[in-house]
Amino acid sequence: MTTTDGAPPAYGNWTKPKTAGLLGLGTIGTAILFFGAGFSVIVTMASTIVNGLLTALVFGLFLLTVSVKDKHGQSLLMRTTTRMGWIATKSKGSNIYRSGPLGRAEWGTTQLPGLAAGSRLTEWRDSYSRPFALVQVPNTSDFTVVIGTEPDGAALVDREQVDVWVAEWGMWLANLGDEPGIEAVSVTIETAPDTGTRLRREVSSRIDPNAPEFAKSILNDLVEHYPAGSATIKAYVAITFNAAARAGGKKRTPDEMGRELASRLPGLTQTLSATGAGATHPLSAQELCEVIRVAYDPAAARLIDDANAAGEPPELYWPEVGPTAHQANWDTYRHDSALSVTWMMSGAPRGNVPSSILARLLAPHRDVARKRITLLYRPIDAAKAAALVEADARAAMFNLQSSNKPTARSVTATKYALATAQEEASGAGLVNFGMLVTATVTNAAQEADAKAAIDSLSATARLRLRVVHGSQDSAFAAALPLGLVLPKHLRIPTEVREQL
Repeated sequence: MTTTDGAPPAYGNWTKPKTAGLLGLGTIGTAILFFGAGFSVIVTMASTIVNGLLTALVFGLFLLTVSVKDKHGQSLLMRTTTRMGWIATKSKGSNIYRSGPLGRAEWGTTQLPGLAAGSRLTEWRDSYSRPFALVQVPNTSDFTVVIGTEPDGAALVDREQVDVWVAEWGMWLANLGDEPGIEAVSVTIETAPDTGTRLRREVSSRIDPNAPEFAKSILNDLVEHYPAGSATIKAYVAITFNAAARAGGKKRTPDEMGRELASRLPGLTQTLSATGAGATHPLSAQELCEVIRVAYDPAAARLIDDANAAGEPPELYWPEVGPTAHQANWDTYRHDSALSVTWMMSGAPRGNVPSSILARLLAPHRDVARKRITLLYRPIDAAKAAALVEADARAAMFNLQSSNKPTARSVTATKYALATAQEEASGAGLVNFGMLVTATVTNAAQEADAKAAIDSLSATARLRLRVVHGSQDSAFAAALPLGLVLPKHLRIPTEVREQL
């Protein structure tokens, strides 16, 4: 955070992890470079110079595919492997999902597809006797609790109060590194059309039967016309815990996790309220089922709202909240009554930004029926943070000094890396973060308008977004408040990709 007299504070200084290397390569890429050069010399000495040149050409072409990157930081090798993986997925028909009694899912249910297919849902009560849903993903040994919030918003709020909220949010994220077992945190802001059911229920319950007919007619007209064009904004915070409290520790059973989180959840919700999240409460199993069901089938939103307004909430079960059908395409995702496109953040805003940088991106937009912005956080343990920032600082210094004419980006990256190391040494926390943006439309003809709207909004937020190619269904599930930790589902670890 930086401040100047009379100006609002600005935030930034985030850095993307990099490893030391030559010619724009990472550690592994540089090692392959030296190995290829040495192997080419050996081939030349043992055979002919032509064979040595051919060997060097093969290594050179491979390193060229690694070093040539687009504006999103994707190398030619990564784009090629993504395309080949998509071709293999499409040839197997794995991008098509059919569930229900006549579908291919087991037991004839409409269970969640993809990464969340093996998830399980149970319900517990915390020490305040509030029911909360606990989502278990056995493949990764993760457990997730979802907290519903009512953000206060920045309208008619003093700048000093907004600064306090931002500071409290930073402290809340920093303290997550000290919480045992926390694997990741996601914050989901969802905007959707308002069905008007809640307004109708609120007004109907408060109308005085002895009121004048003129006043009643005015209220009835407001109830009928006000929801048209309006939107609702909902926010969720999903906290993911690992079954093992520490690396190499004993994994806890679902019963043990449920009892432990029942005692820890009140403290997490209480500290979250101080960040401007407003009233917070853990979602029950029924509420979470409704959220996921509406995400996959937006047409069910009005039916669920009407049922809740009538005092007869629908009984939804976890094996019934998935889509009856979906088809994942290269850059779109068709599911039940809607079509969605998901983007991922490939570059955070450069320089210093104000606290309101995401205001327009988070606000409802007329060209996007449903918009979901999900911030993904992975807190880093305090014991590992020091070594990590020092390694980043050394890598940045090496990349800067390895060139006679360093670029401005190298100089800026080195400055940020050194500032991050200094802040961590003074007690600041370290968090990896990312962002997913999902735009959902109910008519396929609105897809182009939705894409144009997201491109425009990302420019106002100074974000660099790119469409998730070849895995739209997985990105859609990761943007939901399910607590899916994407790095755990990758075949090639993120650390290996960064070192190439």
